[in-house]
Amino acid sequence: MLAQKIVSKAEGRLFRLSDVTPSERAIEYGQKVDKDPRLVELILRESKEVVRAITGVLIVEHRLGFVMANAGIDASNIDDPDQVLLLPADPDRSAQRLRADFKRIAGVDVGVVINDSWGRAWRMGTTGAAIGAAGVPGLIDMRGQPDLNGRILRVTEIGHADEIAAAASLLMGQAAEGRPVVIMRGLGAPARDGNAAELVRPKRMDLFR
Repeated sequence: MLAQKIVSKAEGRLFRLSDVTPSERAIEYGQKVDKDPRLVELILRESKEVVRAITGVLIVEHRLGFVMANAGIDASNIDDPDQVLLLPADPDRSAQRLRADFKRIAGVDVGVVINDSWGRAWRMGTTGAAIGAAGVPGLIDMRGQPDLNGRILRVTEIGHADEIAAAASLLMGQAAEGRPVVIMRGLGAPARDGNAAELVRPKRMDLFR
């Protein structure tokens, strides 16, 4: 399990606000949500669609399909106040590359999950969520399996990579803990490769947009 920030930093996803020229659209949204229009410009560049925009809140559909605040861009744990950090360009590919590197360098075949801290539409508080994964299932489909009473499950799909991310966040922390890597051992899971893209709910199935 790796924190998104160290992956993004390693991939050069730091941007200086002083180098950004906001568009008219970014200026308008900046005024509406009370955010720096240069930050809003980066958010819009990383987004397919603005989902909600009210004072202090800009929820977008990220270009990778994630529905999230500020396209995942933030400045926490960044030394330079002029810089902000974007998500990796392709977190699933980043996870695949890291997994291959671990196998090549250390001779171990491990699953890799890249973790970010997200708010949730239905509940208060942030929790860890998988934005990239390799060597582990993103989803585990339990449909067709019996429960304890023999009833057949009809809709249950487990967000396996998200559960790994949330568990690791208990050790990683989300502030000044400085623990960007967590090793999880003994986790039972189907032997199937997967990715975090499996966890993205298609817009046609999103009942809240």
